[in-house]
Amino acid sequence: MRYYVLDRGDQLSIDLSQKFHKLAEERGLQLDAESPEIVVSIGGDGTMLHAFHTFIDRIPELAFVGVHTGHLGFYADWQCEELSTLVDYMCGKSDPAPHKPRIVKYPLVELEINRKSGTTSHIALNEFTLKGVEGTVVLQIDINDETFEMFRGDGICVSTPSGSTAYNKSLGGAMVHPSIEALQIAEIASINNRVFRTMGSPLLLPKHHHCDIFSRREQRLMLTVDHTNYPIDDLISVRCQVSEKKVSFARYRPFPFWKRVRSSFLV
Repeated sequence: MRYYVLDRGDQLSIDLSQKFHKLAEERGLQLDAESPEIVVSIGGDGTMLHAFHTFIDRIPELAFVGVHTGHLGFYADWQCEELSTLVDYMCGKSDPAPHKPRIVKYPLVELEINRKSGTTSHIALNEFTLKGVEGTVVLQIDINDETFEMFRGDGICVSTPSGSTAYNKSLGGAMVHPSIEALQIAEIASINNRVFRTMGSPLLLPKHHHCDIFSRREQRLMLTVDHTNYPIDDLISVRCQVSEKKVSFARYRPFPFWKRVRSSFLV
């Protein structure tokens, strides 16, 4: 088993990372920064986002495991004190019998950013947002190449099913099970009057649909993909849709999605 570890950088996460390496070496796991089979994230959900984007070019070839050290770790299955058990499971020494992980796959959102200066592409694990830097934004929302609404407000959030529990949730969006291949569009503080009329509620688009967001005036914008900000002052449009790629997580023990939601928000 080839593995790699990314930690949050605080002392607890660093100590746990060092402990993991020691346990892994004792059990015969191979440290491999170039082509790991399993990437272990030690920290919080932000650490998992960093791990995902670090290995984004190899997403189809590896799986992630999260060790939780903060107050909320939606992507993490393991607690600090369970590190030795996790390593045992990874090397097939679980008791009473070897335990192979169940690989679960979550949908992702891909976006194509068209600017006057060129075109770039990104993939988001949680969400991307488009906001104004100096006030409200004016955006035209098209669905499947037909104009849907003209938006004015603070911005737009487009999330994956797993990301539906993050920023999207705070905007009143629905929490969506990751088995549903969809993206969710949520408005951020929309303004509704005789000129600008919006739906005012989140929308779910299935995998075979796409959405285009057009900038309809000269405006300074901030595009955020997961944890990374991109200032843009020449945006033409953003096209988003469910990606053909999926992210994989190695589940060494049952942790159903709704149990994960409940333990994250209610218990």
